[in-house]
Amino acid sequence: MNTRRLNSNQLKGIALTAMTIDHVASILYPNYPTDWWIIGLHVIGRLAAPIFWFFVAEGYFYTHDRKKYAGRLFLFAIVSHFAYNFAFGIPFIPFQTSVFNQTSVIWSLAWGLVGLAIHEDRMIGQWQKTILIVLITVITFCADWSSIAVLAIIEIGSNRGNFKKQMARMMMWVFLYAAVYAAFIHPVYGALQLFAALTIPLLKMYNRERGAWKGMKWLFYLYYPSHLLVCGLIRIALYGNVGVMIGG
Repeated sequence: MNTRRLNSNQLKGIALTAMTIDHVASILYPNYPTDWWIIGLHVIGRLAAPIFWFFVAEGYFYTHDRKKYAGRLFLFAIVSHFAYNFAFGIPFIPFQTSVFNQTSVIWSLAWGLVGLAIHEDRMIGQWQKTILIVLITVITFCADWSSIAVLAIIEIGSNRGNFKKQMARMMMWVFLYAAVYAAFIHPVYGALQLFAALTIPLLKMYNRERGAWKGMKWLFYLYYPSHLLVCGLIRIALYGNVGVMIGG
């Protein structure tokens, strides 16, 4: 029986839905409550990031123009910075409140693509690759999912064709993120990050097909900042212009 029955459109749709549930829960129930059903909403939200990491890595191999792809992601990261920070009440100018959560995960996705390109470039020496990737992790440390998103994209892309290794290496970095989150932000929400593993069975079902609809890429570019704008309006209506999570 062929169990690979989810195309990229379907997986991205799952990621968008999970992300929306997670973000709305953060707005409606701010400051890290530990009620079981609120934690459950955030568990669903853990499905989103690994799917995005996976498809940034896949996009690296499928795109016709990697420079244009990177350019779109960086432009998208700039737009998303303002939308994300508005959504959660985080100052637009970074590092006024914290070193954590100062911009959206799109910043890390864009740099993850660059990191994968560096890793795969045979013209760059190994020690140079190491230095450049370490610099990228420093640059992305302040973003949502921090530099872990960069390292996960590199692991997924560089181990393409070996699904078990892709997921094992991805979860190694997620475990590190969970540990740092637990130590410096919130222990329960740190442990919560490990539920990213729930994405693994879904990604295993990926059939390497896009799906009939060709507009999912542009839907994501439009939907991500738009839903954050709505989240920000809800936040202001409920609480005024105050932050609702770390960084705000």
